[in-house]
Amino acid sequence: MVSRVIPVDPFDLIIFGGTGDLARRKILPGLFRRFCSGQMPPNARIIGAARANLGQAGYQDMIRAAIAEFGASTDMENAQLVAFLAQLNYVAIDIRGDGGWAELAAMVRKDLVNAYYFSVGPGLFGDIASRLNTWGIATPEARIVVEKPFGRDLESAKSLNAILSAQFDESQIYRIDHYLGKETVQNLMAVRFGNLLFEPLWNAQYIDHIQITVAEIVGVGGRGAYYDKSGAMRDMVQNHLMQLLCLIAMEPPSHFDPDAVRDEKLKVIRSLAKVEPHHVVRGQYDATATMPSYRDDAENPRSFTESYVAIKTHIENWRWAGVPFYLRTGKKLKARTSEIAIVFKKLPHSIFEKSSDEKQNVLSIQLQPNEGMTLDVTIKEPGPGGMRLIHVPLDMTFADALGEHSEDTPDAYERLIMDVIRGDQTLFMRGDEVEAAWKWTDPIINAWENRNDVPKIYDVGSAGPEDAMALIHRDGRRWREVK
Repeated sequence: MVSRVIPVDPFDLIIFGGTGDLARRKILPGLFRRFCSGQMPPNARIIGAARANLGQAGYQDMIRAAIAEFGASTDMENAQLVAFLAQLNYVAIDIRGDGGWAELAAMVRKDLVNAYYFSVGPGLFGDIASRLNTWGIATPEARIVVEKPFGRDLESAKSLNAILSAQFDESQIYRIDHYLGKETVQNLMAVRFGNLLFEPLWNAQYIDHIQITVAEIVGVGGRGAYYDKSGAMRDMVQNHLMQLLCLIAMEPPSHFDPDAVRDEKLKVIRSLAKVEPHHVVRGQYDATATMPSYRDDAENPRSFTESYVAIKTHIENWRWAGVPFYLRTGKKLKARTSEIAIVFKKLPHSIFEKSSDEKQNVLSIQLQPNEGMTLDVTIKEPGPGGMRLIHVPLDMTFADALGEHSEDTPDAYERLIMDVIRGDQTLFMRGDEVEAAWKWTDPIINAWENRNDVPKIYDVGSAGPEDAMALIHRDGRRWREVK
């Protein structure tokens, strides 16, 4: 199996915050890989825009070092790297002033695809958007890419949407969530809607429950000040986990086009049931002899912000009536993993002896670290001596399926940026979708703030607080192992 590369049209990509952490770690190394794969045309151009007074040569040196540190291993004098760096330009710019805007306006080629990546804090979105139009830089076909957090509640999300929509049409706005760019997430849609096998079973008649887990082994580290104002609910559940839930639960769209897909996702969010207080568990990781606690990392000894959250919710429609969705995410857990598990119901009647270890079929969709899918099925153990049943996975790990070509699979940011250049919004959030997600999230946050709810302490390297285990155990179910 070989990944097919389809080149994009020539473009100018302007990265505001072009010297920042995201640009150096993800965006530029990812674009270099797309260049090496032949997907970027030779006359494409990337323009970094930031406060630093670097100049073109200084910026190229910075990105050379970033590719060496964060990109694929390559000879730093490699001809491809030299050619890629030659496509980089830089302008020192004052986002809230006038400095650098005339230079940027003269640099952007209006006859090509223009994309503007706002790799900055949301407080600067409005300034950039208005100046792009004031200086006549953005064409009616231009695209802008904005990073999360897209607001911290419904009111701020509406305000951001209003600021952007005052300058750009919704068709020009790409709200990026890198989880939607993962190969397995997109394969989830292919598995559901491209195979007759699963879709007839994808409902409350056959599915017992669904678990969505995003576990991290790192703490908040250098993000402590930001994270303490956000927490796991705002940082992960409202966007990443919500998007995964939508793709699992949505109805088949009439066509595979951006608005048809996003219409169905929006229906899921609007169908989410109100979450009861006893269906939410929040936690904070504790200190060890060698590692600081969450409160130490956040530099706030009285912090009530959660580094872990588990939620039980339902979708109030015919397809999912009575099927619980269990969501959990946390930091400093025992393993780094992101998994969606569709747990099917038990057999209505088993013809085998009760002593046989009857297990439910589980479709496991692994997003990281090793992308792939497995379907747990029951078979007879080989050999004589009666009908002994064992459980084995039907495994489709991408590294195995693609073999030597597995490293050619683009990562999430690479794929999503190329989608921006193509003008494909399928994997990007729409404004009403973001607002609907906050409308569901806000009451959960407000409820625990009004109760002065204190997060439960959990051990570093565990699967989370004990109360989260009880959340699912009292329903007669168990969390899948974090591994």
